[in-house]
Amino acid sequence: MLADVVDHLICPACRTAIHLAEGSVRCGRGHSFDVARQGYVNMLTRPAGTADTPAMVAARARFLEAGHYAPLARRLARMCEGAAVVADAGAGTGYYLAAALGDDAVGIAIDVSKHALKRAARAHPRVGAVVADVWRPIPVGDDRVDVLLNVFAPRNAEEFARMLRPGGSLVVVTPGPGHLSPLVERLGLLSVDEDKDRRLDDTLGGRFARTAEETEEITLSLGHDEVEAVVGMGPSAWHTRPEDLAAKIAALPAPMPVTASFHITRWTALS
Repeated sequence: MLADVVDHLICPACRTAIHLAEGSVRCGRGHSFDVARQGYVNMLTRPAGTADTPAMVAARARFLEAGHYAPLARRLARMCEGAAVVADAGAGTGYYLAAALGDDAVGIAIDVSKHALKRAARAHPRVGAVVADVWRPIPVGDDRVDVLLNVFAPRNAEEFARMLRPGGSLVVVTPGPGHLSPLVERLGLLSVDEDKDRRLDDTLGGRFARTAEETEEITLSLGHDEVEAVVGMGPSAWHTRPEDLAAKIAALPAPMPVTASFHITRWTALS
């Protein structure tokens, strides 16, 4: 709930402390942001860029709640052990954040899609959900977060470093080589950029030091509906015509063996 995390949030307009009022979040200077009936607060101060659509969010929820990526969620939870405050920048439905919270931890779900945060606000009783754009100043106070998750989402190195407490960790998940093979080849999906790891270093290297890296690979057996969901929840959903995709999926064997590959890196902010 927002009440669990409001002390860690700041006003996006003036960067001062905020408090919960009836039906809204407010700062001492009079800036106010409505709390939706689903429990999230929209703290965008101007329109943001591309956000996940209701259809993409529904596909993600359906696929993740079926447990297909549970091994990744468990690994991230181990990396968050002992953290009092965990945030997820690009939290989506809040699936990984909810799994990462220990007995007394609280979580801050940050995403630009209000459709995703309707679900994230209900993903765990100690998660507060905030609509915000990671490309702009994030409405989280300085030195507040013990572990910051970033799973298949944009990265703002300066803001991430500011939010983390001294000694805190940034945990980044990117697609590994061969992610969603052979669906990528059979369905003509977007493939993993071969320079993705170098670009990750370029993005974070000036503010963070890489301290660990590992790989999680999951062997899946997916029916046609599950293939449709895993495609529909990712970036390929923006680049495929539904009728063409449906025809290609119908031609696949069922079940379809698929490999999910994740590259997980841990980073510490440079002093």
